[in-house]
Amino acid sequence: MKRSLSLMATSTSLKRTLFRVFADAARGPSSAFRRAHSSAAAAPAAEEGPRRLGLGLLGTKDYDEYRREVYGEITHRALFVDAVGTLFVPSQPTAQIYRKIGEKYGVQYSEDEILFRYRWAYGQPWGRSRLRYVDDGRPFWQYIVSSSTGCSDSQYFEELYQYYATDKAWHLCDPNAGTVFKALRKAGVKLAVVSNFDTRLRPVLQALKCDDWFDAMVVSAEVAAEKPNPTIFLKACELLGVKPEDALHVGDDRRNDIWGARDAGCDAWLWGSDVHSFKEVAQRIGVQV
Repeated sequence: MKRSLSLMATSTSLKRTLFRVFADAARGPSSAFRRAHSSAAAAPAAEEGPRRLGLGLLGTKDYDEYRREVYGEITHRALFVDAVGTLFVPSQPTAQIYRKIGEKYGVQYSEDEILFRYRWAYGQPWGRSRLRYVDDGRPFWQYIVSSSTGCSDSQYFEELYQYYATDKAWHLCDPNAGTVFKALRKAGVKLAVVSNFDTRLRPVLQALKCDDWFDAMVVSAEVAAEKPNPTIFLKACELLGVKPEDALHVGDDRRNDIWGARDAGCDAWLWGSDVHSFKEVAQRIGVQV
């Protein structure tokens, strides 16, 4: 019995690994990039894996056929959506805001220097915890702000922190998203936001008047798991009551959103490459808007 279970587990793991290799090979290099306040991009070496296996010529048709071989004819019953970079984006460049608000606190770095230091700080390992966003994420963001600007003034940090919890800081990527999500839910597709974010995500979605579009919100700071950890996607499946193979995740980060979702057994499309609007997402899963 134990041997049988072990073989089943190995088979499932191998299936998911092969699925990710084939699926990622079916996609070309992404032109989308992760904006500020989003997760780090995939390492170049990871991108080369499928090519070294000689699978670089696979197309979307091969990917879809392989998925059907693995899971059969699946109709997506749930849609997961990434937050920053997919559902909404910063309304102004982060370095510009850091500089503008920081002027009265003595910040003298140029926007270019702030951006350079921001990217450097964001790419460093976060040593205090395996998670960057724990609860409200303040320790992590205090580190980012002080590293980016050279200013550790607590009032400066607080003003920035509160700014990014308002609708002034963000705008929706797709102005037709609300109409599309309404049609999806009417068609029986369940919706969830799955995001690496701190506890400000809920008030941000409320400020953008889109929190009621979703059946669930799965926030890394609340479930103690950050993408690409499959746990966060499996939690979304649990909350919506669907199997991983019935769920589709759409996000703009190849490593966190695409590989992470596929490792959990979900389907995944890259925003800005595989799909460019939520209407396109709906049409591809058979829902007319």
